[in-house]
Amino acid sequence: MIRKTTTSKSSFLHQSSSLWRNCTNHRALKRIHACLIVNGFNSDRSALREFIYAAAIAFQTTIDYAHQVFVRIIEPDLFMWNTMLRGSAQSSRPQLAVSLYARMEKLFIQPDHYTFPFVLKACTRLSWVDMGCVIHGKVAKHGFEWNKFARNALIYFHANCGEIRVASLLFDGSARNDVVAWEKDATSWNSIIVGLAFSGYMEKSISLFEDMRNKKLKPDEITFVGVLIACSHAGKVDEGRAYFNLMKDVYNIQPNLKHYGCMVDLFGRAGLLNEAFEFIDTMEFEPNAIIWRTLLGACRIHCNVELGRHANEQLLKLRRDESGDYVLLSNIYASSGEWCGVEDVRKLMAESGVKKARGFSLVDEENHELVRFLLSSKPLANARECTL
Repeated sequence: MIRKTTTSKSSFLHQSSSLWRNCTNHRALKRIHACLIVNGFNSDRSALREFIYAAAIAFQTTIDYAHQVFVRIIEPDLFMWNTMLRGSAQSSRPQLAVSLYARMEKLFIQPDHYTFPFVLKACTRLSWVDMGCVIHGKVAKHGFEWNKFARNALIYFHANCGEIRVASLLFDGSARNDVVAWEKDATSWNSIIVGLAFSGYMEKSISLFEDMRNKKLKPDEITFVGVLIACSHAGKVDEGRAYFNLMKDVYNIQPNLKHYGCMVDLFGRAGLLNEAFEFIDTMEFEPNAIIWRTLLGACRIHCNVELGRHANEQLLKLRRDESGDYVLLSNIYASSGEWCGVEDVRKLMAESGVKKARGFSLVDEENHELVRFLLSSKPLANARECTL
């Protein structure tokens, strides 16, 4: 167990704060943890908060180690709980955040308005609709539906899960439990615009973006990612190009890789492959593998062997160990009946030591045991009923 009591060792505390800057991997993190224990700082709350933050958030690959340390802390404070929830929700195992919240309830830890957005983010990433609705009920029970952080998370969750009516009611401020108007911020608009775009409600997403502009509210880089995704999925090439230029010329927002990726996807889906390649040439920084892979996928859909070969060459310059890139090019050759090209790709894979990953089907069900536990203490109203 990590001790509960503490003694002040301020000189080492300031020293430990600077140590995190040199902590770049799992091994270094464990070394610093050992240093904390040796110096008697394994019971200092401030040091533990720093360590939990570093293990859970600063390094994406150390979330399991963070959990190993966390379970040994006696009576962690709410900051530590929320930090662990945040790190778990953004990790490769977001289900850990939901399990951790269930543990909070079991230990009667009182949540705050920062707690629920992290749990809802995990439910959104996992597409756990029923679990997210249970958490919505918890938000209402604790009186946080009016809170901006919690409400934005609820809007994004429901919009991403296709529950557009619930998301719209929350956004418009006309949910059943609303007694006072709530003040929307840029994150509120981004939550609904991006959520609708990802859920296939492209026209609604674009319409809300125009409403935002008509209200003289300034969109940010995330807002433009949402509207560009909506244009891409709706096949609105001219509108997407206009929004991209609007972002640069009117709002003075410098495009990042996500914006360029959206534009490449926009041109690729529309079959404008030459324009997509020309657009990549105008980028102010080197395109990453995701952009070239997006273009390679578009070449497969539109059976363009020549441009597909060029995109694959660029991908191989970045990394040669991704079997999916070879398979995409092989499929382009196969769809055009160029079987010699298929054979050449397979030989290249063999020479590079790349093996095609086996295909498999994955059924990711919600953890119904957790749902039952979270509903067991008191019967909660369904989130849709709370809202509607």
